[in-house]
Amino acid sequence: MALQKGRVYKSTGSWYAVCDEQGRFWNARVIGKFKIDKNISSSNPVAVGDFVMFEVESEEEETAIIKSIADRENYFVRVSPQNKNQKHIIASNIDAAVVIATITSPRTSTGFIDRFLITTEAYHIPAIVIINKTDLLKDKHKAILEEWQSIYQKAGYEFYGLSALNADDIQKVNERIEGKTTLFFGHSGVGKSTIINKLLPGRELKTRELSEWSGKGQHTTTFAEMFDLPGAGRIIDTPGVKQFGLIDIEQEELAQYFPEMRALMNECKFNNCLHINEPGCKVKEAVINGELAEERYINYVTILDTIEKKW
Repeated sequence: MALQKGRVYKSTGSWYAVCDEQGRFWNARVIGKFKIDKNISSSNPVAVGDFVMFEVESEEEETAIIKSIADRENYFVRVSPQNKNQKHIIASNIDAAVVIATITSPRTSTGFIDRFLITTEAYHIPAIVIINKTDLLKDKHKAILEEWQSIYQKAGYEFYGLSALNADDIQKVNERIEGKTTLFFGHSGVGKSTIINKLLPGRELKTRELSEWSGKGQHTTTFAEMFDLPGAGRIIDTPGVKQFGLIDIEQEELAQYFPEMRALMNECKFNNCLHINEPGCKVKEAVINGELAEERYINYVTILDTIEKKW
């Protein structure tokens, strides 16, 4: 039977929703041992966003067998929930990745945002920072919003403060992601599903009220899933996460994934400078002089301490 081309729209662990070139969906699976690339050790062989070749198993039941995966332009990973030493590929072939964060209800740490941005830098994905629920901000929170905006824009990132309840704010997001395949990522409870619902009218994703007793969101998405935007482009919705761990990032390369540090590190006295206690470090000098955001540097040092040394 002839092979057909398709793209993976949803993963449920062992079955995948694959859309063919005519727009028909197939319930596909992988049979036997299946590895895309020997250099990629991941807990899932197929990811949302993958372009695949498949063979129809049953026309009547709309089932198919995935036979191969095209080379990925990029992919977004996290630590596998089953094995902390293994990657889990959340999605692939992404034009942009959005982290949705909140300053209050619940509070997102800049450490979480920075781990997201490190991953997008490492895997060559343009990143966007969105701070949701600005309508809930008091004066002290507004000051934090301004500070975060300064930090991330100076680092070279797109930054938007918005309310999912404001139609003009949603329109700005819609214009930015039109025609793109965009991944949405964030803690549970930050309003990610609410924003996506506004961008996909008539396609209501599950939303739940923030858990009052813990201040943490309830998980509403179990698996990543891709949706077509009404105009052009696609959104990849991902499971809300409590923590986000880095994987396959080494200590000596970490600073490269902070763009504002990357611009300075070639001026350091030592080639292997980790920007901690070394003399002649231009990165530390920039922090002391107020040219590099102290909060980003503190997050860098904190993350560096969590990475196991290779020597």
